Amino acid sequence: MSALIGALIQTRRPSGVSQLHRRTWQVDARGCCGQHIIARPFDGVKGHRLAPVFRIMFFAPCIPPNTGNAIRIAANTGCELHLIEPLGFTMTDAQVKRAGLDYHDMANVTVHPDLETAWDALAPERVFAFTAHASRFHTDVEYRPGDVLLFGPEPTGLPDEVLADSHVTEQLRIPMLPGRRSMNLANATSVALYEAWRQHDFDGAV
Repeated sequence: MSALIGALIQTRRPSGVSQLHRRTWQVDARGCCGQHIIARPFDGVKGHRLAPVFRIMFFAPCIPPNTGNAIRIAANTGCELHLIEPLGFTMTDAQVKRAGLDYHDMANVTVHPDLETAWDALAPERVFAFTAHASRFHTDVEYRPGDVLLFGPEPTGLPDEVLADSHVTEQLRIPMLPGRRSMNLANATSVALYEAWRQHDFDGAV
């Protein structure tokens, strides 16, 4: 069974100005009786199925170039990028634009006023919170499209109340040498996201 459905993604800017981006999705249903249904973006112009959709979430990011780089990552991998206010910058910040180059129009980015609003909008089945205090590596998980990969602000990381949020499925860490505090946010995002995509044989990539 396959079907095409229209998805309307709303990007909320801190200034209150909204833009609507229409995307088309191709849904592959593999069996029935409660089996997992995978939804992937569908390029209606070229007719190519894009990458599996993973969702990156930045909680209260502070450094503009890191979010700009994450926009570029989202555009190049087909993932969604969700930003939770308060942001330490505006989306029109020159450093955000410079780091994102000309990829802004290719990326699916949503700004949410708070975490609860994001949960209501995404209704995630699984959320993996990344923290240096976790004991399990990011490579120990079998990722599925729709998973949320949650990262905290620079330089403090996710606060305890977010780590304890009932939506968080598990806490994960990216391995580092001892005595190091953390990785750059955009770099950590790339490491985690590409592991998730690798597990799906880089489906949609060229």
